[in-house]
Amino acid sequence: MPLPDAEQLCRQLAEQIRPHITPHAALVGIHTGGVWIAERLHRALGLPTPLGTIDPAFYRDDFHRSGLHPQLRPSDIPFDVADRPIIIVDDVLYTGRTIRAAMNELFDYGRPARIDLAVLVDRGGRELPICARFCAHVMNIPPDKNLQLEQDEQGLLTLRIIDA
Repeated sequence: MPLPDAEQLCRQLAEQIRPHITPHAALVGIHTGGVWIAERLHRALGLPTPLGTIDPAFYRDDFHRSGLHPQLRPSDIPFDVADRPIIIVDDVLYTGRTIRAAMNELFDYGRPARIDLAVLVDRGGRELPICARFCAHVMNIPPDKNLQLEQDEQGLLTLRIIDA
């Protein structure tokens, strides 16, 4: 199955978002792939609000089963969340559980005016009623496979399908 060019998808995502951006809007990338994409979007959109990052691992409903992820990263929201439009950015939308966890954590920082979701790829397989307002590509991936975003030494993003 040929995979789309991740860098081109980032550019498409920026163009989808651009007409909906307000000066007060902020991006929050989910570690790790969502942060890589959010960094690109933040530059492309020229947002004045600093980029936020979030690792919602402690907020996941399966935390008790999977335990602490060895690459847990601290969240950093360097702006006031209250009454601000927020766009959560992630690489691949699958079950919706990561997004639910990210929203729960975000509300610990304050009550946003609204929350939108931007993803590079929607692979289907939702377990929760969550959808992206901005999505660069939709593709069906079998449940026994994962779609993974990788970044090389030069910072180039690529998509890869791996066994689950």
